[in-house]
This record gives sequence, C-alpha cells and structure tokens, in this order.
Amino acid sequence: MIVISSKKELQALLERERESRKTIGLVPTMGALHDGHLSLVKQAIARYDVCVVSIFVNPRQFNNPNDLETYPRQPEKDVALLDSVGCHYVFMPSVEEIYDGSGVERTFDFGAIGRVMEGVQRPGHFEGVALIVSKLFELVSPDGAFFGEKDFQQIAIVRSMVEQCGFKLSIIAVPIVREESGLALSSRNQRLTQETRPSAPRIYQTLRASLEQKEKGMTPNEVIAWVTKELNGIPHLEVEYYAIVDGNSLQPLEAWEDSEDPVGCIACYCGDVRLIDNIHYTK
Repeated sequence: MIVISSKKELQALLERERESRKTIGLVPTMGALHDGHLSLVKQAIARYDVCVVSIFVNPRQFNNPNDLETYPRQPEKDVALLDSVGCHYVFMPSVEEIYDGSGVERTFDFGAIGRVMEGVQRPGHFEGVALIVSKLFELVSPDGAFFGEKDFQQIAIVRSMVEQCGFKLSIIAVPIVREESGLALSSRNQRLTQETRPSAPRIYQTLRASLEQKEKGMTPNEVIAWVTKELNGIPHLEVEYYAIVDGNSLQPLEAWEDSEDPVGCIACYCGDVRLIDNIHYTK
C-alpha cells in the first residue's frame, strides 16, 4: 500500500495503472475509520482492480467551527486499518494541497434536494461536500466511487453533482453498518461519553419501532411526531429534525402512497454529538 500526500504524485501513479488497463475504485473519507468505512473499501477492492481511499477533513463542509475542531483524527490508525484490508493507495493531502488556488472553484445548484433536512440545518455543507468530491473525481478519474447510506441525502447530492459536472463513473451506495445495539457506525461515535453513549442506540431502536406505528395506521406526519416525542423523552437525546421523504426526490410526504420508497431521515443530538440515521418504510 502506498500513502500519498501530493496531487501530482497521485495522478502519476494512477496514470500508470490506467496504462495497464486497470479499473479504479475510490472511497472518499474524512478518516477516523471504522467498520462502516472498511465495508466500502472491501467492496471497492472486490469490484475494481485498484482501490484508492482519500482521507481529508474538509473544512469547506463544516458550518460549525467547533465541529471541525473536534472532528476525530487518527491518521496512523487509519493507515494501518486500510493496509490490513488490502487497500492499494491512500491519499492524505493537506488543506493547502487541495485548496491551492489553482483552477476554477465550481458552484452547484442542487434544487429541491438541497433545500431540505441537512440543507436547511447546515447551510453551505453540501456545496462543500460537492466541491471536495468533484476535486477528488477530477484527480482520481475513478470508474466507481463508494458512499455509505447513512449519509442518505449526501448520496443524492453527489449524484446531482456528477450529472452537473458530466463525470463518467458509477456511484455505489453501500448499506449502513451497525453495532449489535442498532447504532449506526460513525466517526462521531468516538465523541460519545460514558454517560451519553447508552442513549445513542435508542435512536435506531425508535426508528424501528416507528415501522409498527405506520402499520397501525399513522400518517407520515403522525409518525414524525411520535418519533420526535419518544426520542426527546430519552435522557441526553434531542431531535434536530425527523423527516419522512420520498427516497428519490427527498421531498416530504403527506401520505405513504405518495412514494414507492418512503425514507425516514433523522438528525439527533446525543449530548453534544450530532448523529444522523435513516430507515426505509418499505422494508
């Protein structure tokens, strides 16, 4: 496995791989890797000849400076984990290497999918995500890129960016990896305290219980109210938003029959740690 910090070196190495007609899979990450990330890496290795993993804590996608400051970083451990699963290249650039002032900074219009949920709560977040992912796609020219379904709205944003930029690659969504308790694996879980951590699994447990409320005849809005009340009644939990949306348009649903794939998307604070998750009401 080769660890690289230079854009020029990365492009030179990958050009040699392409000359050998090898296919390339990319896994963009912000590090602090866990088994969820490794599931993406393993799929990339299985589907493509070469696996590239990027590790870059992107300042452009943080609208809260404290969140950027406290985001967990463990580069040595990350490199060891990637080596253990057979990754080929790790790209770990500095902020100055990525945002060096060269080239034109892209702008994006995500339309309705960018004006709900995370788009409301985190202004500028998706523009930052799309910018860094577009830069990585330009550098790596992958045949496919892998993203976890925990960031459900982000996948829709990335697909929109790909269409706007005209990139030719596959975007592969990989199912959420969970602890036995149901808690979705997240780098932010490292920041949960001994006091708050027992409450975190209750988020997904409550989402699972809401499936029964749907079957009992509750409307989407009634399920939203039920989930919000249940979670806000649990110590250390505070719902920022819970939305039930169409899985394609990401627009809120008034009735279940308005969508073939209703998805519940949540952002919930556990102590001072913001966690996101989602559940499909068709499964």
